[in-house]
Amino acid sequence: MALTALSADEARARLHELTVIDVRTPGEYASGHLPGAHNIPLDHLDEALPALKTAADRGDLLVVCASGARSETACRRLADAGVTAATLTGGTTAWVQLGHDTHRPAGTRTSWAMERQVRLAAGSLVLTGLVLGRRLPRARGLSAAVAGGLVFSALTDTCGMARVLAKLPHNRPKAADLQATLAGLSR
Repeated sequence: MALTALSADEARARLHELTVIDVRTPGEYASGHLPGAHNIPLDHLDEALPALKTAADRGDLLVVCASGARSETACRRLADAGVTAATLTGGTTAWVQLGHDTHRPAGTRTSWAMERQVRLAAGSLVLTGLVLGRRLPRARGLSAAVAGGLVFSALTDTCGMARVLAKLPHNRPKAADLQATLAGLSR
């Protein structure tokens, strides 16, 4: 299946006619998103399928994330369910680098991007393994396991640590927020 992709400039020119779905965590979404974007975290995509099908019947969908990797995954999953969507090449990172506007929900505190959360967790675990390894040599296995996970992550373009971190409370959508988003898309 060929994936449809829009550059940040193409997406900006068509923003008025697109329904934008941001598949990042709520914390990442709160740090700045494309104008008019709806937040449906990737791990809630299946729950959102009926609303996304309705929205896609009304017009084109654009799926965004931080770099484009999660939005590509989302587009493939949507295509498997019969929903056509385009991905934003380079994600919100490319959008911001080109100087395009982003919106932030009023009254929300900014959370770290998932990639930054993964770097902190991985670095902390490696450091812990090395420090504990001075007294307990077996603790170095923690550092080795994290290193192996990072290599696997790079080779497969997946991230198990991000999946685990996405389950933390600050990275989860409030049920009412998600339901309101789905209701809005279904109209």
